[in-house]
Amino acid sequence: MTSKVPTSLNYPITANTKDNFAIFFAPLSLSEVYDLADDRANGAIVVMSGMVRNQTGGQPVVALEYQAYEPMAIQVFKQIASEIRHQWSDVNRIVIHHRVGRLQVGEISVLIAVGCPHRLQAFEACQYAIDALKDNAPIWKKEWYEDGQWSWTKCC
Repeated sequence: MTSKVPTSLNYPITANTKDNFAIFFAPLSLSEVYDLADDRANGAIVVMSGMVRNQTGGQPVVALEYQAYEPMAIQVFKQIASEIRHQWSDVNRIVIHHRVGRLQVGEISVLIAVGCPHRLQAFEACQYAIDALKDNAPIWKKEWYEDGQWSWTKCC
């Protein structure tokens, strides 16, 4: 099943206390995100790790600087979780963590984990989450290039 990210997230936000959403200045932890997504009813946990790569469009990148409008970003993360639960009702846990600040090549900028009884739904929901985050979250990145130039872009 291929899911399409809506142009506007418009399902009512339904809070699930087992989910976890955060924006951090400190490095993100794969093991923490995995543990937060863990549940005895899961048959799968899919984790997506986005990281700073060494180039964009063939131009060498040395670092990225992320900024976010945190209160709104957290609301978007919660809305994404509502969208996921609307499409994949078996999902047990959703974790979305994003970094802000200056990150070097190789550092993790975003972690998303989805725990679900079945692997296919976990994969689909995780892909949906990163696509929706990239399209909707108020997060911006400043790309620093090897030649000293930089440019701001909508994240992610």
